[in-house]
Amino acid sequence: MVTPQDVPTFALPSGLLGLERGAPSASVCIAGIPFDTATTNRSGARFGPQAIRQASRMLRDGAHPHSFADPTSLSRAEIGNFRIAFGDIAATMSSGESPARDISHLIALGGDHSVTLPLLRALAGRVGPLALVHFDAHVDTWPENFGQAYAHGSVFYHAIKEGLVDPRRMIQIGIRSPVEREVFEWTRGQGVTIVSAQEVHEAGPRAVADRVGTVIGGASAYLTFDIDALDPAFAPATGTPEIGGLASWQAQAILRRLGGLHFVGMDLVEVAPAYDLAEITALAGATVVWEYLALLAERA
Repeated sequence: MVTPQDVPTFALPSGLLGLERGAPSASVCIAGIPFDTATTNRSGARFGPQAIRQASRMLRDGAHPHSFADPTSLSRAEIGNFRIAFGDIAATMSSGESPARDISHLIALGGDHSVTLPLLRALAGRVGPLALVHFDAHVDTWPENFGQAYAHGSVFYHAIKEGLVDPRRMIQIGIRSPVEREVFEWTRGQGVTIVSAQEVHEAGPRAVADRVGTVIGGASAYLTFDIDALDPAFAPATGTPEIGGLASWQAQAILRRLGGLHFVGMDLVEVAPAYDLAEITALAGATVVWEYLALLAERA
């Protein structure tokens, strides 16, 4: 029998971490959502899922160097891409919510950040309002973007309004983009904890991780990671890059300290590989997912 360890990295199957296509009955399922119609600047995140999968094969050869947890020990399945409705944001949200309802623990590869809203609707419908760990350059709590109510910058405005997340158990990390004061103050007024990128740089990953633990507590938590949380030096291939962001090591250091949280799902969004150089953004995205899988493996 040929095992993945017998196959060179470049020849592994094209699923995340070299997985073959599997059934959605696994404990953890990985799905792509190749949709970017809700972007407000550079398009291209529709190609993110496959770029992340391709780059993830670099991470197949061994356990995590910090915890020595092995993400490949989890019962997991690559289930392909969710169906989208071409050019139709509302219909794509509906088509994304439906299959997500039946998956016990979903890791979604975007796509732009609008894909998070139907996933939160599906998960909150099962477990109630969620705590949220949100890495991003942007607060994404605008009521609308350029007249579109469900663009990628309005995801968490709707998530809060719909009661999908508990804003008092919601923390945003890496925020630094231009933002109207009323949007920023509305977000904080709901109880959301906002940690700017500058605060991360000054306080350090350990202090930020401690703050995450304090905000989230023992609640069921969802992790949403917009790759533009990272500085463009580490992740240039995204629709709305903002300078001054997190270094990739800072994001890793924070994530590695979140093993005590009760995560019930995650997504990695906004990788737009047409703007990439040597796959560095896709690899950063794949590594964030791998770090999350390692946290689950530690808990298993």
